[in-house]
Amino acid sequence: QVQVVESGGGLVQPGGSLRLSCEASGRISGLESLGWFRQPPGKEREVVADMDNSGSRVYADSVKGRFAISRDFAKNTVYLQMNSLKPEDTAVYYCRARAPRVGGGGIWLDDYWGQGTQVTVSS
Repeated sequence: QVQVVESGGGLVQPGGSLRLSCEASGRISGLESLGWFRQPPGKEREVVADMDNSGSRVYADSVKGRFAISRDFAKNTVYLQMNSLKPEDTAVYYCRARAPRVGGGGIWLDDYWGQGTQVTVSS
């Protein structure tokens, strides 16, 4: 079993900052990537930021220059520093851990999700 637990959400005023944390634990022999997704009210889940084992980062265009993803590889932990928050950043934020699995003659990638943490940007 793999557990993914997020923390750090809350209510913040426009222009403010929040830092989300996520730890993956359990039967993980190695992680291919750790990343953040979000689901705004009434919309589909979308990628926010992702970081693989080489340290390569990808960001959604809407958060570039405002959000920063970082990882503690030893602790299987990922962080999302969110600055200059806007009302449109309001969403449930989910952490995803992607881990390789060997089986069936190949290598597969399994995704594990946290329960989500609410971020609300409002005055």
